[in-house]
Amino acid sequence: MTQAASPAPIQSTLLSETTGDAILHGYFTREGGVSDGIYRGLNVGLGSNDEREKVQENRRRVANWFELPVERLATVHQVHSPDVVIVDKDYDGSRPAADAMVTATPGIALGVLAADCGPILFADATNGVIGAAHAGWKGVLTGVLENTIDAMVRLGAKREAIVACLGPSISQASYEVGPEFVERFVTLDPSYERYFVSSGKPGHAMFDLPALTVDRLRVAGVRAETLGICTYPDTERFFSYRRTTHNKEPDYGRQISAIAIREI
Repeated sequence: MTQAASPAPIQSTLLSETTGDAILHGYFTREGGVSDGIYRGLNVGLGSNDEREKVQENRRRVANWFELPVERLATVHQVHSPDVVIVDKDYDGSRPAADAMVTATPGIALGVLAADCGPILFADATNGVIGAAHAGWKGVLTGVLENTIDAMVRLGAKREAIVACLGPSISQASYEVGPEFVERFVTLDPSYERYFVSSGKPGHAMFDLPALTVDRLRVAGVRAETLGICTYPDTERFFSYRRTTHNKEPDYGRQISAIAIREI
């Protein structure tokens, strides 16, 4: 197995400044892994066709960055749902079908995978509750963000103390959609028309999923920011489902964003 530099994730200023040393988080890129070919780098996607042992090694490297065994890196089987699971001290490594996780248990890293969809990390350092959500357009529309916040509150978080950051995801400049897509959003809420601008192609538009994501987080009552990083054009640092489709490649890798409460 080839060797690579250790992963060095991107961090959110908002999360770092509000959580101090109590909570550790990182938006990992594809750098610092052992996969090769179209999966080159830190591919953590168990659902990809990459070699299983390489994916497991990449996941081990992510867990090691948190100074945790890989068994304490919790992920779910993401299905573009609004569903959230609570992870506690009895976490057994299972991957239920869901798109978000919350915990108040130190020593467990919550990780969400993405390759254009939005990875959102949440934290209430004062009350010791964290969350992680995977949100594509379907998850945002059906409430995965709000459900994650509600689940954190049930664990003891205070809504006004929660901060959230959207990690690397596809930007409006790279996200062209058809007329039926636009209609779906505007029918649900006419004000959502503001998230679309003409693409120059008849009936098509460029969709600002990051803006919609951050706006819904703020409307839900939490402080939120975005890293403002687009996955599509940056082939060196990020996997991208849409780029893979446009390039007619057979499969794609996934990067991970994760957060953990430090053990005392």
